[in-house]
Amino acid sequence: MGAPEPALETAGFATLLVEEREDRMVVLLNRPEVRNAIDQQMVDELHAVCAHLEQHPKVLIIAGTDGVFASGADIAQLRERRRDDALQGINSTIFVRIAKLPLPVIAALDGFCLGGGAELAYAADFRIGTPSVRIGNPETGLGILAAAGASWRLKELVGEPVAKEILLAGAVLRADRALAVNLITEIHDPSELMDAAHRLADRIAAQDPLALRITKSVFHAPAEAHPLIDQLAQGILFESQAKFDRMQAFLDKKTAKNTDKKSVQESGKK
Repeated sequence: MGAPEPALETAGFATLLVEEREDRMVVLLNRPEVRNAIDQQMVDELHAVCAHLEQHPKVLIIAGTDGVFASGADIAQLRERRRDDALQGINSTIFVRIAKLPLPVIAALDGFCLGGGAELAYAADFRIGTPSVRIGNPETGLGILAAAGASWRLKELVGEPVAKEILLAGAVLRADRALAVNLITEIHDPSELMDAAHRLADRIAAQDPLALRITKSVFHAPAEAHPLIDQLAQGILFESQAKFDRMQAFLDKKTAKNTDKKSVQESGKK
């Protein structure tokens, strides 16, 4: 049995609450005094989370505290940023990193999920929410654009008409509309939201980790890379021991089921 994986060092964290389990990590955005607005400190701490998960892949669940996911970027900091700050892509860089994590990311949304908070949610692989979810990108009303992923991810998620309604007309979607356009896939009472996120994580964790990692990479590959990348990826998985073990277990279970069924039928004839 190998040595246990090192845990993420969170002693210096001020904006995130982190719970690490064997197969998943739960990260809560925790700046309740400003509705979990995303500031530089939170970005830095999210980079530390990503660095850990890149080395020790686990499912990631991201949620907020006090009935809010994230109200957006910290406007006080954003107000002072200039051209050079924009060119650094402070928020877009961390959201791209989150989107590229080896294993799936689940965003559990409650209350406000606006601006940078919405863009963080768009970077996740799964989004589930509560009836109080309010999700949108009000950046143009502040004289800027949603430059941390919404301008291109949102169109992929909900299609051009709804994306333009959010980005150009300032629409903020309530939970039922977000569900209807597939921006979220489930609605749960606030008290049940994290349990639902963990159930989804359980389903993901039941899959083969290598197959998960490769499938996520292939899914996000550019269209021109298919079908060659699919074939190459399948070639890797066809040689993995997990493929042989899992398929043999499936066949053994099927054989046992058929044997039991035959025994019952024979008993019925006596």
